[in-house]
Amino acid sequence: MFNLHLSLHPEVQAALLENRPVVALESTIIAHGMPFPQNVETALRVEKMVRESGATPATCAIIGGKLTAGLRTDEIELLGKEGAKIPKASRRDLAYLVSQGKHGATTVASTMMIAHLADIRIFATGGIGGVHRGAATTMDISADLQELAQTPVAVVSAGAKSILDLGLTLEYLETMGVPVVGYQTEDFPAFYTRRSGFGVDFRLDSPMEIANLLKSKWEIDPRGGVLIANPVPEEHQLDADWMEKTIAEAVAEAEKQGIRGKAITPFLLATIENLTGGRSLQTNIELVLNNVRLGAEVAVALWRTEPVK
Repeated sequence: MFNLHLSLHPEVQAALLENRPVVALESTIIAHGMPFPQNVETALRVEKMVRESGATPATCAIIGGKLTAGLRTDEIELLGKEGAKIPKASRRDLAYLVSQGKHGATTVASTMMIAHLADIRIFATGGIGGVHRGAATTMDISADLQELAQTPVAVVSAGAKSILDLGLTLEYLETMGVPVVGYQTEDFPAFYTRRSGFGVDFRLDSPMEIANLLKSKWEIDPRGGVLIANPVPEEHQLDADWMEKTIAEAVAEAEKQGIRGKAITPFLLATIENLTGGRSLQTNIELVLNNVRLGAEVAVALWRTEPVK
């Protein structure tokens, strides 16, 4: 658990020392994924839900150059209020931000890294990054996929963000040997909608079944993670055809403005929110809460199986 650059909130440290279940949470969703004040409100609701489900929340970020697992409320508020002024930090950015003593909002990839350093096995988020549309020419592929291939943390998400090329994203995960588990579904969810038309590798119907798979996976090979695909609740999903048209319009606008690199996902999410009159934001909030609930249940189940260290 010890690392020179790692800082643990006392609540998180106590839970880890006492071998109690902990769930990692990302902070890019706070600084870049939602507007203020919904971002702070959602982050605090998420942490409350983890606690009510029997686990300890560990929201991750870089605070003053420290890789931090577990944030104080004032730190969450700082990320929410500063928003895009806080650097979006993936794997490549960590050394720079740490060496400069700066803040950073962690992506899926960097949250997985911090969770692994802290010996946290379960991480719940909204949706992972993946292969972007047009990647055959842009080579825009999220570092999240490589992190899943090499870092032993299970990620609970509503699939991959539907702004991506979901087929190529799943092909990449298959090539890298990352199991994609559908929770009570055989269809890979598409973030705002429950179905994408693509299948998952395995369907499991309970948190304990998922915990047993994770335990077996890491006993066989301690490397690499697992993607747990948890569809957005049916009452909160958006119409698939409408969302596809909306996403295409947002992608076209990004191309028109020359938006590239790490700026593309926040731009697309904000544009989609505007085009849907805020409905996409509400769905985003609900799917995050749904994923966090499942993440906590899996963390508790894994703890009951005597999790592998």
